[in-house]
Amino acid sequence: MRLAQPKDLAAIVALTTEAYAPYTALLGAPPIPVTEDYAPRIEHSEIWLLQEDGELAGLIVLERHPDHAMIFSVAVAPAFQGRKLGIRLLNFADEQARLWAVPEVRLYTNSRMERNIELYSAYGYRETGRRPNPYRPGWTVVDMAKPVDRAA
Repeated sequence: MRLAQPKDLAAIVALTTEAYAPYTALLGAPPIPVTEDYAPRIEHSEIWLLQEDGELAGLIVLERHPDHAMIFSVAVAPAFQGRKLGIRLLNFADEQARLWAVPEVRLYTNSRMERNIELYSAYGYRETGRRPNPYRPGWTVVDMAKPVDRAA
């Protein structure tokens, strides 16, 4: 894992677009991470890249807040899916939260992204609420949180 650099911007955008393509088809429009401007997130050291065999395999966008870490996006390149890299990225979020001394990791996802909700639930996240997406009328956001295990 390494922090993203400005030179990584095009690769971040391409990986995110590819990874979220099934959801773009399902939702009829690109999910928020596909339309995000990642340049400021790179500047703020919020994007970590996971490389496998010299290739960009996945990434996580993680925000530091005073009382939690917020996952904005977890994306694994289609060629690398099925290798449990998403779990490695979630483990990294837990590690960062411990380093930052915050008690929980939070995330949110679209209510129609059922596969993601199942994955997050199996990994220990619990649903904390649902709300209308303020940027996409008719879409529902599912908020989830997971306490950070201090002993890990």
